[in-house]
Amino acid sequence: MTPSRRDIEFSSEGDAVRGWFYPGEGSHAPCPAIIMAHGFGAVKEMYLDRYAETFAAAGFAVLVFDYRRLGASDGTPRQEIDPAAQIEDYRNAISWMSAQPDVDAKRIGLWGTSYSGGHVLVLAATDPRVKCVVSQVPTISGNAVGKRRFTPETLAPLLEAFHRDRKARMDGAGPEMRTLVSHDPADAPVYAAAEAVDWYQSAAKRGGHWENRVTLRSIEYSRAYEPGAWVPLISDCPLLMIVAREDVVTPADLALAAYATAPDVKQLLEIDGGHFAAYVEAFAETSSAAQRWFSEHLM
Repeated sequence: MTPSRRDIEFSSEGDAVRGWFYPGEGSHAPCPAIIMAHGFGAVKEMYLDRYAETFAAAGFAVLVFDYRRLGASDGTPRQEIDPAAQIEDYRNAISWMSAQPDVDAKRIGLWGTSYSGGHVLVLAATDPRVKCVVSQVPTISGNAVGKRRFTPETLAPLLEAFHRDRKARMDGAGPEMRTLVSHDPADAPVYAAAEAVDWYQSAAKRGGHWENRVTLRSIEYSRAYEPGAWVPLISDCPLLMIVAREDVVTPADLALAAYATAPDVKQLLEIDGGHFAAYVEAFAETSSAAQRWFSEHLM
């Protein structure tokens, strides 16, 4: 464990959310703060500590947390990824962070990546407590991605499975589960691309309570999630968007189109590689760009 990091927990809609708090190094209280959470089905140990350490070293107080139903946090059904609930967890994290005596509640920024890259776009448009945002390889449109991933023939059985799962839940059954990543097509995973399987499995070795499964309803929720629709409504919240040029998980063209609709103060960073390059190969580039953006607008 990083010596200055401490474990924390706060309540989000009645469940305990757990995470890490990093005090800003060399910073005079009250100091600016950054709140962070991960993408689809990932937990905080999967490279978020590296970003948090970079930000804390620059003088920011940092909160990194696992959403309800995932990782170290409480909440059921386990492994259910509901974007609306995760956005509420961010809002409650802002409330917790604002109450810390060494944090300036008027200087709070959000960092999000992949699925949470979408979450922070929604929050930038709807929560006036958010003063600056970094959205890395963000989810923009579940509908658009779904149309690319499924043909009418492959979509039909999935929609039937959604119906079957809802009926079973109404009758008291547990949620149907799906494998998150796998090289084996027989597993019918959410992600079968080699880069996704390799990253999740490798990142999981860094610790934490990651599980290679999600509820079927998580996929249903993702198909209806449209955070890009909020981008034109962002106001008085500087936005840095980081886009991977070869990203097919959260397609680069969708992110660039959404960025073009953002008003006010904004900046775009394009990096080489696919979706997961942001965390490893391009870590120095993405973390330093985010740190500079937060320093410019929160310090």
